[in-house]
Amino acid sequence: MLATLTTLDPAAVSDVALAVRFFVQVAVILAACRLFGWLGQRFLGQTQVVMEMVAGVALGPSLAGVLVPDAQQWLFPQLLTLPQGTIRHPSMGILYVTSQIGLVLYMFLVGMEFAPALLKERARGALAVSVSGIALPFALGAVASLGLHQSGRYFGAGVGAAEGALYLGAAMCITAFPMLARMIRERGLAGTGLGTLALAAGACDDATAWAVLAVVLALFKGEPAIALAAVGGGALFVLALLTVGRQQLQRLEAWTQREGALTPAIASVVLGLLMLAAFVTDAIGIYAVFGAFVFGVAMPRGQLAESLQGALGHVTGSLLLPIFFVYAGLNTQIGLLGAADALGVTALLVVLAIAGKLGGCSVAARLAGEDWRTALSVGLLMNARGLMELIILNIGLQQGVITPTLYTMLVLMAIVTTLMASPLFGWLHRATPVRARAAVA
Repeated sequence: MLATLTTLDPAAVSDVALAVRFFVQVAVILAACRLFGWLGQRFLGQTQVVMEMVAGVALGPSLAGVLVPDAQQWLFPQLLTLPQGTIRHPSMGILYVTSQIGLVLYMFLVGMEFAPALLKERARGALAVSVSGIALPFALGAVASLGLHQSGRYFGAGVGAAEGALYLGAAMCITAFPMLARMIRERGLAGTGLGTLALAAGACDDATAWAVLAVVLALFKGEPAIALAAVGGGALFVLALLTVGRQQLQRLEAWTQREGALTPAIASVVLGLLMLAAFVTDAIGIYAVFGAFVFGVAMPRGQLAESLQGALGHVTGSLLLPIFFVYAGLNTQIGLLGAADALGVTALLVVLAIAGKLGGCSVAARLAGEDWRTALSVGLLMNARGLMELIILNIGLQQGVITPTLYTMLVLMAIVTTLMASPLFGWLHRATPVRARAAVA
């Protein structure tokens, strides 16, 4: 069987062959993510999720493709040669779909931990941080895009200056929302004023960035209706789910209490509704993870939520989510940055990203009345791009908005800003005890 899989012929894409390859892929992904996670936590003070980003890049063409090219090509084949031509290897599609399931489940868990009631206490700060976290990095990214657009190497064919400015601005605005939630949870800050302030500002920033991305895709495709559906449809979806939807979901909590535990029937209903929520937001152009997050926020708090977190946490964080990081890393090609000017542009993007997010959000939080430690903590959390940046970059690459060169630059920017967050946040809160590792790893 393995001998057959090493060839790029139709036999290599049978159901059995794809299943065998998938099992090997997942085993390697999990081993690499755990190894990098241990090294990062042991020697660099990094969280598991941050090192999974690094592991994803290492398993791609940038490292494994250089050190063991044949093995890397067999494990993660990008192309399949058939008699009628060359196509994308179907095994990558399987990895993509699996990674999306992991993202949806993870954001659902994050949503269930969100505490909207605390927003009343931090509404002023959340609004100030959110606006600053959007306006300044967006402006810096838009200005930088004008220079990049002139070279013709960074944006896809047919992408105008306006689309490029909007896209890069949105990419600079993004916040690593899942990682932000993860760091807050690991530091024991979930449900606190600081945690809620950061989560609220991050959610607003990311929602705005996705709306801007929808506008970019609409302009690029010449279909304004896409942007209207994304912004208007998204607002209606959130309003409906947090009002009528929340009231109806209370029935699931009552059902759980009558049964005395989370039963397979209840779990099936919740997961089915979750997938529908993800489908709706994906269909209107905002992306599936936000439907999952809002659905999590709308879920009733109590026995049902606690049981779902226990049942889904380990499988999501330890099995499904690492697959996404590796999938994103397979598109990262550091070799494209060999030229001196490309390295200079990458460094410039990193500096602008840090100045826009860390600087802007910290100052905004301080002006809103927070002390400097809290303000800098919020700025550090907002500055980390992580998972959400990889999502928006993969969409841009797949849609032809950006080239592999700019994609790689922005992936490196995401890694640098994310690597900064954990040790600096830990230094600011060195007196704060760290809880045991969360269920979502």
